[in-house]
Amino acid sequence: MTKPKKTGLRRIINAAGYSWQGLQTAWKNEAAFRQELALSFVLLPLAWWLGGNGVERALLMGSCLVVLITELLNSAIESVVDRIGPEQHPLSGAAKDIGSAAVFIALLLVVVVWSLVLFDRF
Repeated sequence: MTKPKKTGLRRIINAAGYSWQGLQTAWKNEAAFRQELALSFVLLPLAWWLGGNGVERALLMGSCLVVLITELLNSAIESVVDRIGPEQHPLSGAAKDIGSAAVFIALLLVVVVWSLVLFDRF
């Protein structure tokens, strides 16, 4: 007999708890996540202040949040690859490299969005 799945408010509360655990794990184990989060603590208030309207603020802030999301996904990929085993394999290396490339593109997005918004304003 299978255990019934949690539904409603209990499911939401459990999901929030798992998400919080994931954030704590990323903070504890991922230096890049800590660095990007620290940068976000600087850039997010700046985005609110420098954005001339809601759309600009959303673009500036959203680009920063995309970096954090991408870093979390990259860290998850790396954890799964490392869980499989310590031996070198071309597909494991490719998975890690592609995840890293995704973070790099997200960081480029921040540079492009901030440059376009701010250069248009000044």
